[in-house]
Amino acid sequence: MRPVLAVILLSALLLSGCARREPTPEKRYEVTGKVVSVEAKDGVATIAHDEIPGFMSAMTMPFKIKEDWALRIMTPGQKIRGTLVVQGLDSWLEGLVITESPPPGDAGSAESPADPKPGIEVPDFSLVNQDGRPVHLGQYRGRYLLLTFIYTRCPLPDYCPRMSTYFSEILQAVEMDPVLPGRIHLLSISFDPEFDRPAVLQEYGKAWLGARGSGGFQSWEFATGSAEQIRQITQFFGLSYWRETGQIIHSLRTGLVGPDGRLVELYRGNEWKPAELVERVRSLVKPR
Repeated sequence: MRPVLAVILLSALLLSGCARREPTPEKRYEVTGKVVSVEAKDGVATIAHDEIPGFMSAMTMPFKIKEDWALRIMTPGQKIRGTLVVQGLDSWLEGLVITESPPPGDAGSAESPADPKPGIEVPDFSLVNQDGRPVHLGQYRGRYLLLTFIYTRCPLPDYCPRMSTYFSEILQAVEMDPVLPGRIHLLSISFDPEFDRPAVLQEYGKAWLGARGSGGFQSWEFATGSAEQIRQITQFFGLSYWRETGQIIHSLRTGLVGPDGRLVELYRGNEWKPAELVERVRSLVKPR
């Protein structure tokens, strides 16, 4: 009986493996637009694009660029043409052509703040959490603090929703770990204080915390602040953002702060893996 069961299980695994390997069909759209900013390290360019027939209306949004040569020569103000490839939840631009360069001094780029270096002391920034209570980064000393930046109305699955998905996976991994519970705290900071008031953040947070309910805020908080407070903390962590056509165009930054209040690691973009970050913290935690 057991050999038969083994054959059945092996066949099922082989069949499921074949199913997983079947690629998601690609959809392709022609894109024209103007380069707004380029973050070569992240492989991303923000482009004010014209209407993409059959896909989306004209707007400004970040695109993943897979061609290194294109990232090297793209500059704000250039007009481009290329192909948007959409495959499942992933999308990128390829086949880029620079069709027009801006006159000298007419680039109109958005300046990206410099990234902080590991080892630097993180200022004691003040915020307000989902319960309307004042918080400040110094109160998390003694634990590892993992913070990222989001806004609740973000429409791009590769951006804020992915950061919240990553944090959800990290929280689950921490809860199942024999050493990490109570040793790391998660903090999602909104750079849209006009809309993301505490009540909004509380509802957003509860949706991600699921069955944990309000008790989950003990491990994962959601916060914002005044426009000036948000400007200061985003600038320190190298995050750039601005309002454009009804949405917020932004880069991605996630920071790991040590129990001593110093920056351990800064993660750019969304290519880092939650499991690798959890393993990094586990390697740093000293036995009690």
